[in-house]
Amino acid sequence: MALQRVTMQDIADSCGLSRNTVSKIFNGRGAVPEATRRMVLEKARELGYRQLPEEEAKEEARNQNVALFTSHMPSDYHFGTFFVPAFAAQLSRAGYTLTMYELTTEEFAQNRLPANISLEQTAGILGIELFSKSYLEMICGLRLPAIFVDAYAGANTSILHYDLISMENVASTMALTNAVIDSGGWRLGFVGDSNHCNSFHERWIGFNLALEKAGLTLDRDLCILEKDGPRYSDPAWLAETLTKMPVLPDGLVCANDYIALHVMTALKQMNVAIPGRVMVTGFDGTPQSAVVEPALTTAHIPGADIGKLAAEILLDRIENPDRPYRTIYVNTNPLLRASTTR
Repeated sequence: MALQRVTMQDIADSCGLSRNTVSKIFNGRGAVPEATRRMVLEKARELGYRQLPEEEAKEEARNQNVALFTSHMPSDYHFGTFFVPAFAAQLSRAGYTLTMYELTTEEFAQNRLPANISLEQTAGILGIELFSKSYLEMICGLRLPAIFVDAYAGANTSILHYDLISMENVASTMALTNAVIDSGGWRLGFVGDSNHCNSFHERWIGFNLALEKAGLTLDRDLCILEKDGPRYSDPAWLAETLTKMPVLPDGLVCANDYIALHVMTALKQMNVAIPGRVMVTGFDGTPQSAVVEPALTTAHIPGADIGKLAAEILLDRIENPDRPYRTIYVNTNPLLRASTTR
């Protein structure tokens, strides 16, 4: 059955006004009190009346943009490759467009906005790969609806004044670590900067909790915990670091798939059998993790689902700015594969 078209008379009846008064507002002919004008326009939007006065329509269009801020665009090894398209599609269905801004090193370090952004035309902000407490606080000071995906290390213990969405990290990392332990590994190491971001920090916590539960002691000499940077993608540096350890670990729990895949390359260059000598786990569930040899044990992040949910939360925040702030974790799924099966 066809939907009934909303008319000026419908708006007038809902507001308790004459059709002539409503017509003056939409046609710009005749004086109407500002309070009455705003009431009529709000009711028109509520009823789904789309033929707004020209200036109102232009103003709405100017405010139908969402800005994505990132310190660097997600790569193919990142769940964001699925997150961003799903987020953008959900916005589009609600009549919004997504504009992406990759911050320069100076902008990020100095807590500055992108030079070409117009806040007057911005309805909301999405932050991804922004692992700076001060930068997030700067964005919050703009008083615009904002949601962040992941955050700085320790954000899970902070009082947050913005919406935060994240993948679940602790339980899945415990499951991955337990898989190594159950396969006979008892000398375990962690690879990744535990202070790089909140997700890495929580994976470090999960690793330690699994060791404690199994009655094992953390040995930092078997871990690679240097500050995050390009060295983690350098198999030669990883191999050199592994060689300097007092003993090669039975298993290496890596902060994400990107690191894990380079660790596997380093081990192969060292002629170390995976998983016969060293077991390896990652985190993200990237396509690459399934095709590497041996297939990588990891935790799958439902990036598209998180993207859709993040858009819904931001759209709700735009419509209801006074709602309590929310921190939402979306379950991840451990995938036990050949890299931990002896």
